[in-house]
Amino acid sequence: MKQSMILMTILTVTMVNMVFAEKIATMNVWPGKAPGAMGEADRDIPTITVYVPQSAKKPCAAILICPGGGYGGLCTSYEGHDIAAWLDQYGIAGVVLKYRLNPYRHPIPMNDAQRAMRLVRSHAAEWGIDAKRLGIMGFSAGGHLASTVGTHYDTGKAGDMDPVERFSCRPDFMVLVYPVISMGNVTHGGSRRNLLGDNPSQELMDNLSNELLVTQDTPPAFLAHSVKDTVVNVENSRLFANALKAKGVAVTLFELPQGEHGLGCGKGPEWASWQAECAKWLKENKLTDN
Repeated sequence: MKQSMILMTILTVTMVNMVFAEKIATMNVWPGKAPGAMGEADRDIPTITVYVPQSAKKPCAAILICPGGGYGGLCTSYEGHDIAAWLDQYGIAGVVLKYRLNPYRHPIPMNDAQRAMRLVRSHAAEWGIDAKRLGIMGFSAGGHLASTVGTHYDTGKAGDMDPVERFSCRPDFMVLVYPVISMGNVTHGGSRRNLLGDNPSQELMDNLSNELLVTQDTPPAFLAHSVKDTVVNVENSRLFANALKAKGVAVTLFELPQGEHGLGCGKGPEWASWQAECAKWLKENKLTDN
């Protein structure tokens, strides 16, 4: 009887997972050896894993997901593949990015993310994705990477020998969750050190302080951050939101009154709270399937 109950539980979990988005591809971001690669180990090979909702209206919106980890690791569970499963219920494709980390320095992570945006757009028709509704989402240091792509982009390199490079890497929208934004006084020291080294120049820090790079063409954004975050100061999100407002770019900043960095790490009331607000924002911006 006990074994039967265990079997039924396994079958139930399997059936639940089957209604999640279909994993249609895991592929290297770059053809051959990635530019600047230090070797051929897993850490030297950036990839994307693509999940597309099976029953969503096609073409559907999509989001490139950048997990956090201080530019020294990647939390690809609750800030990666679990997010793709969450997006599935709203008819949004999730693309989980594995980007290169310390000892890789800027601009390597940015180049990986920009290339991933182009790659998704180049396969949009094949995967049933709307290339004009492709956003980027990032958590913590992944939020810094996402906001970097949102402020350092081009619309494609016409005539490039690599056809993927001809596609735009500009996100159509951004979702930034407890993000590192600035490389200045309110930054997360570990993220800055892993990305820029021990003694970065002021010019380099300014160029990666994304609140300073906002223009009227920066994509609209949703941000979520706890005012009690003691790891990444909420001022990061406030600086970015204020910069967007100053340029007339639509932005929503959802400040949670409670919650440590990570907002429960995939579970609990703070995690449910930011997801509910984000889902509302996605629907208001006509990115969901309902």
